[in-house]
Amino acid sequence: MLTFALENLFGAMWREALSPERAAFWGTLTLVTKSFLPGIWVCFSLTYSRGSARTLPARARFLVLAALLIPVAMSLVFRDQLVPVSPYTDPGADWWVRSHAAAKTLSAFQLVAAVLVLMNLEKTFRSAVGTMQWRVKFLVIGLGIVFGARIYTLSQALLFSGDVLVVTDVDTVAFLIGCALIVVALVRSRFGEIDVYPSHAVLRTSLTFVLAGAYLFVVGVLAQVVAQTGKAGAFQFQAFVVLLAFALLAMLLLSNRIRQNIRCIVSRHFKRPQYDFRQIWARATQSMSNVFDQSGVCSAAARLISETFNVLSVSIWLLDEQDRLVFAASTSRSEREANGVLPKLEQNFAAIRMLSKPFDLEKAEGDHAESLRRISLSQFRTGGNRVCVPLCAGNCSMGVVTLADRVGGTPYTVEELDLLKCMGDQIAVGLLNLRLTEEITRGKELEAFQAMSAFFVHDLKNAASTLSLTLQNLPVHFDDPAFRSDALRGIGETANRINELISRLTALRHLEVNLAEVDLNRVVDDALKALNGTANIKVLKNLRLEPKLRLDRDQLGSVITNLLLNARDAVGPGGEVRIKTAQNGNWAIVSIADNGCGMSPAFLKSSLFRPFQTTKKKGLGIGMFQSKMIVEAHRGRILVESEPTVGTTFRVMLPLNNETA
Repeated sequence: MLTFALENLFGAMWREALSPERAAFWGTLTLVTKSFLPGIWVCFSLTYSRGSARTLPARARFLVLAALLIPVAMSLVFRDQLVPVSPYTDPGADWWVRSHAAAKTLSAFQLVAAVLVLMNLEKTFRSAVGTMQWRVKFLVIGLGIVFGARIYTLSQALLFSGDVLVVTDVDTVAFLIGCALIVVALVRSRFGEIDVYPSHAVLRTSLTFVLAGAYLFVVGVLAQVVAQTGKAGAFQFQAFVVLLAFALLAMLLLSNRIRQNIRCIVSRHFKRPQYDFRQIWARATQSMSNVFDQSGVCSAAARLISETFNVLSVSIWLLDEQDRLVFAASTSRSEREANGVLPKLEQNFAAIRMLSKPFDLEKAEGDHAESLRRISLSQFRTGGNRVCVPLCAGNCSMGVVTLADRVGGTPYTVEELDLLKCMGDQIAVGLLNLRLTEEITRGKELEAFQAMSAFFVHDLKNAASTLSLTLQNLPVHFDDPAFRSDALRGIGETANRINELISRLTALRHLEVNLAEVDLNRVVDDALKALNGTANIKVLKNLRLEPKLRLDRDQLGSVITNLLLNARDAVGPGGEVRIKTAQNGNWAIVSIADNGCGMSPAFLKSSLFRPFQTTKKKGLGIGMFQSKMIVEAHRGRILVESEPTVGTTFRVMLPLNNETA
């Protein structure tokens, strides 16, 4: 930019010189300064925003050296021949510049360098995406105006002598405009680094190359017209207008938004597509949104393809797990006719999974193509070539669609083949979604069965634990009549509990509670019997709840039993378990605390009440999940506080006025 500024300064001194000697001095100095520009700006255009700027290709290095050394050498060696000037006869007029071969050669070299700079900047701009392109756009446009004006003035210097100084004002104005746009670009990018990795293929369709060539061609034609007619008065203005028009065209073509709007306008108003895609997809959505099975989707798809492309015979064949074709739907044959053809095909159709685009079945080669031709026979001789459309959903091949007997035998166009591919992919996605939905449904059914089984096994496990404790203490206390009485009663209750579980197995799909007036303290006492005889465990109870509650005695009893057994397993020998009932406002609270191993905050947050999550080596991970469901069915809440190595406290909160569940 400093070199640009010096060039404009020396150019102004050139125009204001009072003698031919001074004019020649400043003119030579201007051109010598200008000779430094190609090398500097070619280097800049190759490195600006480039992610690989530090490793320029070897050819680019020679290009930079050539752009720097050749014009500088020419301007220094032929400096006496660059600017021969003489004054106009009119006082106050600019100097007359007669360009010789050296000056024209230097101008031609600089013209090529200007085009090369714009091509490199365009390459950087077109390779950038998203916000990167947004950040560099104004700098590219600003430099495009600067070098576009330079292309204009250099083309004038090549074509004409004389009034060259008149058009140098264009360079100055373009320089000021370009500086303003560059400032905008720097503000946008906030002076940050931008990494762009241009592709070498961009220059094959260079917009700069096309526009520069078109401009020079137009200017050359205008020059020839001037040479023939001798009317050169308005030539410079016309050439400048042409340059501005090309610059404006370049700005429009580089704008993503304008290009998008132009494409929309052309598509809507100037180009008539062969098919109304909006109407086709609306029909496709409407026809396949009301079916929820594979047969219905295939029938709707076959009918849609037949009506869209005016094809009489459309058949859909799907691949099974053994890569054999299975008939799905057809507009020309019944299922019995199709199944009569399939047994004759003993071939494996795994090759179909490799297909991705529609193809002409008459020209296709291979065993699978011959088999497809055998099952898609034409009904009419004038139906044209048969076409096969693979049904692909990503990497998953679902089958094929065969089309035959097109009315009039009209060949398929490229647009129709593209539309067929889109429709085939859409049909395949619909079929794949149905298949995945069926798999998910079966998985959920299996998961529900496993959950019900886990609930049932968990309750049986608790009952077995009670029986096991009784049997362990039976040999020791068998002579005690009171113990025998309690043992017999406990065994009877456990047997009844197991019978109730068996009778209610069918009700596990939906948890139901049978409410009745129950003394919660009695429920706790019965649950405490699960810990009777547990050695080296201290059990403290404090039962102060007075009002009775409406609850399901058996269900809530299993919750308290589960919490007590968990506390017993957590404390181990020598531990302490505290159970307490109390009233707090409108809530009845059962608190079970232990001084055992405790639980980590992560387990409390993400795993405690989830099914099949447990810290026990032999646990099922279903007890707390089931307990939470039972408590919530009573419109209650279950709270937990735990700290590793300190202990755990569970609080079951039940509403005192629970009328319904």
